[in-house]
Amino acid sequence: MVKMVRDLTGRFAQRPYYLAEELDHECEQIVTAFLTARHGNVRLPITTDELSLLIELEGADLDSCVDLSHLGDDVEGVTAFYVDREPDVMISDRLANNPRRENRLRTTLAHEFGHVRFHRHLWAEKLATSDLFAVQKEDDNKAICKRDTILNARQSDWMEWQAGYISGAILMPVSAVRKLVDEYCTPQGIVGAVALNSDHGQILVHSLKDEFQVSEEAARVRLQALKLLSGATQQSALSF
Repeated sequence: MVKMVRDLTGRFAQRPYYLAEELDHECEQIVTAFLTARHGNVRLPITTDELSLLIELEGADLDSCVDLSHLGDDVEGVTAFYVDREPDVMISDRLANNPRRENRLRTTLAHEFGHVRFHRHLWAEKLATSDLFAVQKEDDNKAICKRDTILNARQSDWMEWQAGYISGAILMPVSAVRKLVDEYCTPQGIVGAVALNSDHGQILVHSLKDEFQVSEEAARVRLQALKLLSGATQQSALSF
């Protein structure tokens, strides 16, 4: 059972505290079980349609083409939770209507899956115990996900950080990433983290990008989170 700690943001009484390794392990189990059930083995990359199906199998109502501009020009995904029914997941139409942004769409779908799978119990408890007569903000029941935080949320924004890490772990399962990196680095005699700005670092980023059908940014963030890539822009992969 996940460890619960006090939520210093005040959004919930308590929040889940995950080690990065715990998220990697659970996400790999989810992907392995899902793909094996569909194909008899693990076929990567997970497809965009399969990412949508993962969300729907959690009971959520997914709409992949929604005008979210009223929430801000940088909002790309929203998950809304309710006390009496399953969550709604809404993806910006700016992603759905632009084939060149499919990798961004994939990242956003995996991010919203993270909210549904890992955070719905928090909302269920909060909404079930809320004072029905208290003044509620319009978006109190929503996880609103912005372009800049879907991959790179600050750890103080723990919910977005967790969903972002989960997104990378679903799209790029840890064992598959480590295998790809090892198969490249071992013949090269490379030991330890590879420098981001080196030729080897750029080759690894582009290898992940192609292997898992993700953006260059998502590949870089994933390698850095697993401490396989080092550089000035490295993001912390500490527990949170």
